[in-house]
Amino acid sequence: MKKTNSLPVIDRTFDLIKWYSAHVAKFPRSHRYSLGQRIEAKLYDILEGLVEAEYAEGAAKTAPLTAVNFRLEILRFLTRLSHELAVLPGKSHEFASREINEIGRMVGGWIKHAKTR
Repeated sequence: MKKTNSLPVIDRTFDLIKWYSAHVAKFPRSHRYSLGQRIEAKLYDILEGLVEAEYAEGAAKTAPLTAVNFRLEILRFLTRLSHELAVLPGKSHEFASREINEIGRMVGGWIKHAKTR
């Protein structure tokens, strides 16, 4: 991971997008252009919401972060589905799940912090 001036949760999401892009490219054609595209689109939406929250002021941060939390939940289901359809191997599923959960913890902490301000 190349260090940037952005928040760690944004860097982690950026890295997950790069990782997932390489894996989606290996999905069979029957899933690459449906499930794979949905996964990638959801990841881009999450990144966009995080950047939006980074630039929002005060209580305005909670709306994009809540949307990111919702998108993370959908991404969890899509990741599980890709594993159950046997297009994402077990170790890759474990890695993706761990990363998604860690991003979720970071977003949850950010929401809690934004609500106390």
